Order: sequence, then structure tokens, then C-alpha cells
Amino acid sequence: MSPSTATRELDSIMNELLGLGLEVSEPVPTSNPPPVDSKSMKDKKPEETKESDSGKQTEAKKPLHPPVSVSKSVDAIDDLLGSLSSDMEKMGVRTAAKGHCASCGKCIAGKMITALGQVWHPEHFVCTTCREELGTSGFFERDGKPYCEKDYQNLFSPRCAYCKGPIIQNILTAMDQTWHPEHFFCSHCGDLFGPDGFMERDGKPYCSRDFYRLFAPKCSGCGEPVKENYLSAANGTWHPDCFVCADCLKPFTDGCFLELNGRPLCSLHYHSRQGTLCGTCGEPISGRCIAALDRKFHPEHFVCAFCLRQLSQGVFKEQAGKPYCSVCHTKLFV
Repeated sequence: MSPSTATRELDSIMNELLGLGLEVSEPVPTSNPPPVDSKSMKDKKPEETKESDSGKQTEAKKPLHPPVSVSKSVDAIDDLLGSLSSDMEKMGVRTAAKGHCASCGKCIAGKMITALGQVWHPEHFVCTTCREELGTSGFFERDGKPYCEKDYQNLFSPRCAYCKGPIIQNILTAMDQTWHPEHFFCSHCGDLFGPDGFMERDGKPYCSRDFYRLFAPKCSGCGEPVKENYLSAANGTWHPDCFVCADCLKPFTDGCFLELNGRPLCSLHYHSRQGTLCGTCGEPISGRCIAALDRKFHPEHFVCAFCLRQLSQGVFKEQAGKPYCSVCHTKLFV
């Protein structure tokens, strides 16, 4: 087989594969043909020349290969390529394949892609999910399979606990979940968390301000949230500094207080509200008492206003709101 015949055959096969239906023209000789001896042509008989010409015409009309349809099976195409490869081998041209496609297993004779440690036909190196070609774009690998960026992110990227979308760049991990940094904010006010961090309640994050405002117990004294140290007393929760007498606002230095209507009181103001302060000494009465002149007295402090003797029997006479024994009252006012 001459080089020109192999070239024509290759062109015919490619035209048939592409469905162009173009006629394959005879190759133009690259050098002048050798001169023909005119004497030898004269010596030939007319019959021989005509017969030779008709033989040439018959040979020219004879097709090189039977026509091949584009709709033929892949096996027919492989046969054509195999025949071409065989013809080129006979001419001394090596036609070693570049490898076998990892997808279809066929030999690769033209363009190829090397990826994942294998070679591929460009049209066979596609995304495992959407089947789009990956030859002109980047790809991601998972378990030895290629994926386009969109499908890889949708399938394997961690999901944001707020928007449920894939996290592609920066990731924030909190409360055993993953978040876009811009989606991790206070569930009440919507502000991003600052250096104070966050606090959790029922699986939701809160800033410290809203957390204490919503969930912390309120001080019975000032009404503000109790964050750290606190006291439980008088059926309420208190800041230590807010737990004072409701009347004099003095702390209970001895740790003792009395409760009246849910409010803590020192002993003095408790008895003052109850009307149990001694009318003479002004101190609280915790035991026996004498009620007189719209007041209460320690028994030992209920005495005659003139002689200061104890009115033990509770018998007295009043003058200008003061108690007097009978003898002093007679001396002074009768």
C-alpha cells in the first residue's frame, strides 16, 4: 500500500464517521512525473492503448471502501479504525494507543485527559452526578469518583444549622452543629455574638444580655436579673446588696430579719409596723407587754410618770397622756 492510498483511506473513513459525505480528491503529486518515452508510445498498438485506458477508467471508478453510515454501531467504527491501524502498520507507521479510557475501556488515539491516576476520553470524564464534562473546569474527588463543584458541595459539604445550605468556606462549630459565621447570632435580638460569647437555652443560642433578661430569676429588691451570687429569702431571690430592711435600707449585719407581707424588715421596723415598740424605751417588745394609753409597754417600763414606781397592778390614772399612780395623781392634780 502506498502512502497516498493510506491517506485517501484515512480521509474517507473520517468523512464517513463525521457524516460530511465529502468526496476524497486524488492527492496532488509533490514532484513532476518521470518523462514518458515517445517512442515507446508510438510502438504501442491502438488496441493496447485503448484497453489500458479502459482499465484505468475501471480502476478509477472502483471505490476504495464500501460506504459507511454514521448510524453504524460502535463495533463497526472500531473495525474501521482497526483496519486503518493495520494498514498503517504495514507501511511501517506505529500506531500505539495512548491508553485505555477508564470509562469505556476503549483505546485512546487522540486527545485525552489524565486524572485520578487514569486516562479518559475528554467526553467520558464527567461528573458522577450530573454527567457534565469536567475537562475545562475543576473537579472534586470523593471515593475515587469525580464531581463538579456544585454537586460535590451539595452532597458532601457540612450544612448550616440555620439556613441548611452547604458551608463552602469559613465554618463555625457550636452546640454540636456547624454554622455559617454570619448565621450564628442571638435567637432573640439577632445580633452577632461579641467577646462575651453566647449562652444556650432549649437548643438556641442567646447573648448574655437577652439570656438573663428572659430566663434568669429577678431580684425581689431591684427587679434586675440575678446573674451570679444571690440570696433566697422571704419567698424571693435577691442580690446580696439588695437584701436590706425595706424601711431603713440597712443590711442585716447579724443575719436576722423579720418578714412582713413578703418584705424583709429589721426587728425595730417590724415591731414599729406591728405597734409593738415599748412606749417608754422605744425598743421592741418580744414577750409580755402592757397595753395602755394606745401604746404597749414592757411591764417593767410601765411606771408612774412622777415617782417612777412600777405600776405593777396595771392601775393608774391618766393626765395629759401620762400614767400616774393614785397617790401622785392626788398630790399633783386634786
